[in-house]
Amino acid sequence: MKTPTAIRILCGAAALGLPLLASAESNVQTSTTNAALSATAHVNFSVVIPKSLYLRVGTGSAYASGTLAANATIDTITFTPAVGAVGNSVAVAGVGGDLSGGVETAAIVSNGGNVSLVANTGGPLNDGAGHNIAYTQITTTASAGTFPTLLTPPTLANGASNTVTLTAPASGVVMADAQWKYQYANANTVPAGTYGSTVANNGQVTYTASMP
Repeated sequence: MKTPTAIRILCGAAALGLPLLASAESNVQTSTTNAALSATAHVNFSVVIPKSLYLRVGTGSAYASGTLAANATIDTITFTPAVGAVGNSVAVAGVGGDLSGGVETAAIVSNGGNVSLVANTGGPLNDGAGHNIAYTQITTTASAGTFPTLLTPPTLANGASNTVTLTAPASGVVMADAQWKYQYANANTVPAGTYGSTVANNGQVTYTASMP
């Protein structure tokens, strides 16, 4: 999933694109009587911080150390129930994820107020032959990441998920992350086949973070 560029990169670009926001003056005082003199000059300063929003789910930049950069890698997580165990309601761990074992790094960093997070799918996972597995069969469990604020995952659905809202603290800066563990609930007996995997078979989830 693509993520916004780093805040510090944006700051640099903003600074280069703006005129120098500092002004100065000169002043001269004279006296014909050798009296004491005083001259003043003033400088005005302005700091412009660009508004930014960073979202990471899976492979991405080292956000915790301040590297908020785009990364086009899209991870794939695969679930493979054992023969004879299909539909026995024993959850199946995934293979893949940037942390392996079906676990993904998830993070949001923003400086523009409250942030909303949703997940969207094109419908249930399908095998291209008319058979489906609902996205409600894929669960997401969050455990602590680097930041004190835990990033709660949206609940996957056949379409739009619930909305997760992160309320900005007094500082106005949202910093939340987590390790998201995905599992396949394995509650239904379904025909053999590969469900999802491609966009055409609804195998991709799109996470979207937004702020005012």
